[in-house]
Amino acid sequence: MTTHTYTDITLSDLTLLRQQSNAVVVDVRDEWEFDEFNLGGINVPLADIRSRKAELVPFDTIIVICTNGIRSRVAAKDLLRQPELQNKTIYHLHGGVIEAED
Repeated sequence: MTTHTYTDITLSDLTLLRQQSNAVVVDVRDEWEFDEFNLGGINVPLADIRSRKAELVPFDTIIVICTNGIRSRVAAKDLLRQPELQNKTIYHLHGGVIEAED
């Protein structure tokens, strides 16, 4: 049995991957954090990731990001457990958006 997993990526990988057709960047930080600074994409706080997973179904590639990579890793692992997302390619921004802040 093959285990579906996510792939860790860097900020430069993010720039390339987000340009693919049918890719989405999912920022799992709280709304106020996203409003303060973001790299684009959609904001789905970690606490809401399961209840809002239907928003991700139309995409083939899901790139999960957060401040330092901790919440996004939890989100990536949780998304992998969702049957409707089993055929998706899931990436996790290692180190988070903190690397991108000035």
